[in-house]
Amino acid sequence: MEKLARGDLYSLEQYAERRLEFRARVIAHKKNRKLPIGPVATLYFEDRLTVQYQVQEMLRVERIFEASGIEEELAAYNPLIPDGGNWKATLMIEEPDVDKRRQLLAGLIGIEDRVWVMVGGHEKVFAVADEDLDRGTEEKTSSVHFLRFEMSPVMIEDAKAGAALGFGIDHAGYTHRVGSVIEDVRTALLADLA
Repeated sequence: MEKLARGDLYSLEQYAERRLEFRARVIAHKKNRKLPIGPVATLYFEDRLTVQYQVQEMLRVERIFEASGIEEELAAYNPLIPDGGNWKATLMIEEPDVDKRRQLLAGLIGIEDRVWVMVGGHEKVFAVADEDLDRGTEEKTSSVHFLRFEMSPVMIEDAKAGAALGFGIDHAGYTHRVGSVIEDVRTALLADLA
């Protein structure tokens, strides 16, 4: 998938005019890019459109309009766009109660390294997590992690040919799986593969 360049972005003025329409388009697009795994963990799969939205929102909120600032945002977010041989996702641990969340995150240290995908009969592929920086501490993990699932060419071929897609988390404090991804999510994910 092609990375974003400055020319792909709206100016602040253009984005202000188009924001509601663009936001509605992205929200509809994201519905098929969300995969809950158990009661509190959710994978949000990124692609060029979801990343463009994140960049546009950052530029808007921070009022960034200079070329160097825009390039910095692109450099930060472009790595989240899949390159045709992988899926990239944001793992979110979602617990609204602050005290429960603090306790939950303390028990889930290392969860980001235990998230996997399985295509058909192939071995599980565990995600490469948080390549930008370490998000956990010795006391707790973060509620947000960035994951990359690297796929072999054979796995990609099998997925496109209809092999089952399963995702899961094998952590001592949280073991859940999605045995088969629903068709709308599957279609969205297959579009990310070369």
